[in-house]
Amino acid sequence: MGIKGDAAIIGSAQYRPERYATAPQAFHLDQVADLARLAVLDAGIDAKVLDGLIVTGSYFNEARQFVPAMVGEHLGIKLNFGEVIDLGGASAVGMAWRAAAVIELGLCEAVLCVIPMRLAPVAPGTAPSPGMSARFGGHSTAYGAPEAEFDIPYGHIAQNTGYAMIAQRYAAQYGYDPRAMAKIVVDQRTNACANPDAIFYGQPLTIDDVLNSRMVATPLHVLEIVMPVAGGAAFIVARKNLKRRNASRSAVIRGFGEHIQSKSPTYADDMLHTPIGPASRKAFEMSGFQPGDMHMAQIYDCYTITVLLSLEDAGFCPKGSGMRFVLENDLTYKGNFPMNTHGGQLGFGQAGTAGGMSQLIEAVHQIQGRCGVRQLARNDLAYVSGTGGVMSEQTALILQGA
Repeated sequence: MGIKGDAAIIGSAQYRPERYATAPQAFHLDQVADLARLAVLDAGIDAKVLDGLIVTGSYFNEARQFVPAMVGEHLGIKLNFGEVIDLGGASAVGMAWRAAAVIELGLCEAVLCVIPMRLAPVAPGTAPSPGMSARFGGHSTAYGAPEAEFDIPYGHIAQNTGYAMIAQRYAAQYGYDPRAMAKIVVDQRTNACANPDAIFYGQPLTIDDVLNSRMVATPLHVLEIVMPVAGGAAFIVARKNLKRRNASRSAVIRGFGEHIQSKSPTYADDMLHTPIGPASRKAFEMSGFQPGDMHMAQIYDCYTITVLLSLEDAGFCPKGSGMRFVLENDLTYKGNFPMNTHGGQLGFGQAGTAGGMSQLIEAVHQIQGRCGVRQLARNDLAYVSGTGGVMSEQTALILQGA
């Protein structure tokens, strides 16, 4: 099973991350239209070519149902394929491979993948409300949901406790070096300081800064956790020989994988063997490449422990040796193992579900040679991962420049 490599990411757009308090607000429909316009310009195509659409539906402001039809209507495009994806931070990579599949099946010529994540205006006379789903930081707190009955009442609340629990389990089984975990943040912050669009641009960190920051959920410090920001992003997957106005390089989709094992770590068979393992093995097998072939790794990094487990389970280092790998390698754009060269979400900011798209777009920009001072000299092959929930749904993607 696999793909022929006939589909490529040819254009992208991304809002600069901003703090919610000062970011502009707009209806999600208008954000989608704006991001689509920017992505079409970047790709050098006519918008009329777009005939596929993938959006995230869970947080779409103007509707919870029939979202592709509503968005297509707003954009004025006719769709041969429309889908809503609900994989949290794994959505961007999930969008890319679904778009590649429908292109190779001959259903579409060009698919717009888009996630708007700036706040939408509140209706006149309506007080802002976090809604039922946000109670206790949970995602499924409705009556009858397992999370509401078996997690939240016992103190397993939101993402922080889940990732802290995984980190504690890792410490019990393999040992734990806080300085190695802090180095993940520091190396990525070095990358963010080379990216003027990053929310933490110009704010370098030291390992001691990370370890002296506030403890949120043992052993996770606040600087080991992403900062939520307003943003949004889009990219276009198209037939790689699609006629375009520009000659910018494309990022061909060579392999992908996706694996979902549970929603809560309460139900994980083994919290330390994550879904990124089977997803990445499938992606590498499909592409014909190995982890050691990659010129860069853009790894989803909602927490430092996410990065560590992804490095191990994707095959970049043996199981249980992730902390030694981090200490022995330079993870910056100047180093021997360039990872999250835009700063990662820890340094760039996490625009909700669009956060994972920042990693994918950075891989495309590196392949296209448009990353300025952080541009890699070897930039043909990229590994990109996505993580949704608490290491519960994960995706992997192999891109190759063409």
